[in-house]
Amino acid sequence: MNREEIFNHVQNIFRDIFDDDAMIIEDKTNSEQVEDWDSLNHINLVCAIEKELKIKFSLGELASLTNVGEMIENTQ
Repeated sequence: MNREEIFNHVQNIFRDIFDDDAMIIEDKTNSEQVEDWDSLNHINLVCAIEKELKIKFSLGELASLTNVGEMIENTQ
């Protein structure tokens, strides 16, 4: 799966988690820019990404996932 395909999956996950079908994310999108992106939704995002892409983030990776771009980079 290439980066664009991964990004599209992550875009759909964000839309699902935040219940906003029109939500547009970018690599630099972070929790300060998304109103409901709190610690619980961060866990929900990580779990959904892991399940959808059939990956597991390491503990060290989890600490560095502060924006969408970092999430995507750590899935490849």
